[in-house]
Amino acid sequence: METLASFFRDGGIFMYFILGTAVIGIAIMVERGIVLLFRYNVDARALWNRVSKFIEDGNIEKAKLLCKDSSSPLLKILYTGISVSNVLDREIQNAIDEKALEIVPAIDKRVSYLSTLANIATLLGLLGTIQGLIQAFAAVGVADPSQKASLLANGISVALYTTAFGLIVAIPMLAGYTVLQAKAHRLIDEIDEFSVKLINLLNRRKSGIQTQ
Repeated sequence: METLASFFRDGGIFMYFILGTAVIGIAIMVERGIVLLFRYNVDARALWNRVSKFIEDGNIEKAKLLCKDSSSPLLKILYTGISVSNVLDREIQNAIDEKALEIVPAIDKRVSYLSTLANIATLLGLLGTIQGLIQAFAAVGVADPSQKASLLANGISVALYTTAFGLIVAIPMLAGYTVLQAKAHRLIDEIDEFSVKLINLLNRRKSGIQTQ
């Protein structure tokens, strides 16, 4: 703990700004990680196989029950489409599109902040570096010769500590951003794919009923 306190003290005021950025970034990564990797995570293809089998067999209510009361965006989209399966084809499309416009923005919200926060941490580290160098050379210019080495070392410490801490914060944040963004895009792609499959399946089913 004493070493950590010394690290922050020697790094200067920008260390605390970088720390604040890190706390915000960690909070976003934890919250979005729980939501995207666990709460929203389903085996989309296995789920679709079950839902489509119920619909093909005419068990619409069973298909609805399978998708009902779920926090998964895909299941909510499928439930919406199945619930209006008896209306006109265009109305099914409109209902799914309306639900998607409501759900999709919630999937990747705040994820883009991680990239911004990583850049901010890096730039704060750079500001600390500049501050440290200014402090070092200003002190050397007016200091007593016997103190020049110490003052120069202190200034360089500020420069190096803030640079290092900025990168320590920024690199994991960029990695988290990459992982979470990829997961969010995958969820959105699954919604696009299986909502189209659902519309086509419902339309084929209605066409088959009408021709019988």
